Amino acid sequence: MKKIFNTCLLVAGSFAVFSLTACSDDKMEESTSPETQTLNAKLDQPNVLEKACSFVDFNWSWTAILKTALPNSDDTNFMNAQMVNIASMWGESTPTLRFVEDPIQANKTYNAMSYQNGYKIYYGYDIYKDAKAKGGDIVNAMILAHEYGHQLQYKYSLPTVKESTARPNELEADGFAGYYLRRPNGYNKTNFTEIASAYEFAQSIGDYQTTSQNHHGTPPQRRSAVRLGFLLGEYGLSAADFDYYFFYYYQGVLDGTWKNNTTPRNPELEAYMSQYIDELRKIQTGEISAEEFKNLK
Repeated sequence: MKKIFNTCLLVAGSFAVFSLTACSDDKMEESTSPETQTLNAKLDQPNVLEKACSFVDFNWSWTAILKTALPNSDDTNFMNAQMVNIASMWGESTPTLRFVEDPIQANKTYNAMSYQNGYKIYYGYDIYKDAKAKGGDIVNAMILAHEYGHQLQYKYSLPTVKESTARPNELEADGFAGYYLRRPNGYNKTNFTEIASAYEFAQSIGDYQTTSQNHHGTPPQRRSAVRLGFLLGEYGLSAADFDYYFFYYYQGVLDGTWKNNTTPRNPELEAYMSQYIDELRKIQTGEISAEEFKNLK
């Protein structure tokens, strides 16, 4: 998700003319086809020319540098371990995880991006630092799981629900993050209160620009998406099954059609989820406040 953790969508900003010589590899990747570029634009994902380091790519400032580590080795080890665990939980190989530093404009790295080309995620120094300060390690685990959700979308042509904005892509990625935080082979948090405060860091960048191509969902919708993902974490699901259930329940909550569907795939899951439909509706409409959200079980 491009610039996902900034209230202004973290547009890259003005580029400074600056020459770096931190790396010797300046081989350029080829840009994608026009069809793929159109898809990437809709998903709000990066895709254009990129270098291994020095100039990272056009989604970052000209002064940014690609790194293999964060300043603190414990932080680096945590993130690398989380990357392995997230991919393993989904039965996938581990993508490339790199970090982005900007020694000139630190705030230009308040960003995390999942790339369709190259099976990789780039994670900014500044967003890592702020997320950890505000909510501890779990916040960065959540952001990374969200970004990996986009990798699942790329591989399996998800989401199956399409809109004119990025909302279904971003809300499903929120759901993937909530799912990971709950699963026993994921982050293994069975009490929602343990993850709700962490997710407040992400929902705060929800927006109300519902006709914008970059619309990611309103803050209440993002809360309801991660809550739904967390609830679905009661069951082991493939990415495709997750997509089915996520939109089966989420769209039903939005348009009130859920109870009209009488042929669920899994009656046990249906019985479990039926306890929470009204709650999900109240979260996405804002009837359940941010404070009440944090105290859900």
